[in-house]
Amino acid sequence: MMKMDFSQVDYQWFQTINQLGDTIAVLNPIMRFFASYAEYVFYLGIVLYWFTRQEVKRRMVGEAIIAACAAFAFGGLLSHFFYRDRPFVAHQIIQLIAHPANASFPSDHAIGAFVIATSIWIYRRKDGKIWLALAACIAFSRIWTGVHYPSDVLAGALIGSTAAVLVHQLFKRSTLAQKVMMTVIQGYETVESKIWRRNRATSSVSKKSV
Repeated sequence: MMKMDFSQVDYQWFQTINQLGDTIAVLNPIMRFFASYAEYVFYLGIVLYWFTRQEVKRRMVGEAIIAACAAFAFGGLLSHFFYRDRPFVAHQIIQLIAHPANASFPSDHAIGAFVIATSIWIYRRKDGKIWLALAACIAFSRIWTGVHYPSDVLAGALIGSTAAVLVHQLFKRSTLAQKVMMTVIQGYETVESKIWRRNRATSSVSKKSV
């Protein structure tokens, strides 16, 4: 029996998932939504958490943004040095969404979704589980719709989650990093308070981190 190398196994799993677009076509509109638009839910979520005007949530958002920058930079380097064609370039597949024929590995959508979801999970376990589930749906949909291999989204998920954890550990252990973060937040809030007065109920919310 011939042994399959990693790329063959990866493609086999891709085919299994991608062909669901034919066998369970009723789910294709949902998968198109997850693959193309669900990432904006994460961006909206980050904005809403920020404008709750709670210090702990603003620290969470700050960490998520820094982790995302680091994760995308690392992912960009990987895509340059380990370039891989999209599945629709190399194979005859079921392609359900339009996409440029650029680097497939790693998945930027998975990086972005998992870096934000993990950052939220670190601070808010219940919320984080929902965000992680949504991130998994995005990753899965990118395979279903034919624009990524399974290893692309798994790598993206790993990069995003790892970046979120490492950045949180940095701020947890480094007094300097904490001071810089609070200086930025307090500077923003000084400007914000001049145009949007904080009510007492909001300002009395506990600032303890989870």
